[in-house]
Amino acid sequence: MTIATRADLDAGLDRLLAADPRLVVVAEACGPLPLRLSEPGFAGLGHIVVSQMVSKASADAIWRRIVAATGEPPTAKAYLALHPTVVATFGLSRAKADTLLAIAQAVASGHLDLAGTARFEASRAIDELTFYKGIGLWTAEVYLMFCGGHPDIFPAGDVALRVAVGDVFGYRERPDFREVRRIAEAWKPWRSVAARLLWAHYARRTGRQAIPVDVQALP
Repeated sequence: MTIATRADLDAGLDRLLAADPRLVVVAEACGPLPLRLSEPGFAGLGHIVVSQMVSKASADAIWRRIVAATGEPPTAKAYLALHPTVVATFGLSRAKADTLLAIAQAVASGHLDLAGTARFEASRAIDELTFYKGIGLWTAEVYLMFCGGHPDIFPAGDVALRVAVGDVFGYRERPDFREVRRIAEAWKPWRSVAARLLWAHYARRTGRQAIPVDVQALP
C-alpha cells in the first residue's frame, strides 16, 4: 500500500492511533495532517536536496529561482541547459550545486529512473539514491515519503522530529537518532504517518513549519 490520497493518510492515522493510543491527544491537537505529495522525478528530489540544512524560507527562495530559470516543474534536461553563471545566482552551496548537476546528468542519461526508484522496496530505493554524493539517508527517506508515498518511513535524523518525539514523550533533552529510531519501531507499518503527525506537532508548538517539503498536493 502507498499513501497516495487523503483517504490513505486518514486510514493510516486511524491505524496508527489504534496501535499507539499515546498519540491520540497529539492528533486531536494537530487536526488534519497535510498530505504533501509530489510526482516522483527530478523536481521532487531536487527540491528536497535544496531543502537540506537550510531554513524553509531560504529553500523556497532558492527553489523559486530555479523554477524561474527552468520552468515548472524543473526537468533534468532544462537544468542541464543552464549556464554555470545562471546556476551561480541561485544561492546554492557548491555541494548542492554539484549534487543537482549529478542527479540531472544521471536522470538525463537514463542511469537513474527516479519514478521507478520511488516504487522500489524502501531499503533498495535508499541504496540506489544514496549512491549519489550529496544524497544521504534523510534526503532519500524524505523523497520516498513525499514522492513515492511509502507508508513506513521515519527520518529519525530529522531535528524537528527528534524535538517533537522528545516533547511528546517527556524527554528532558532531545533524544538522539538511535533512541528516536527505537521509539518509531512501535509505529510500523505506519511510520510515515507518525512522522507527519510529529512534524505537525512541532509546527503547532513552535510556530515554525517543520515538514521539509512544500509541494503541490496531488488530487
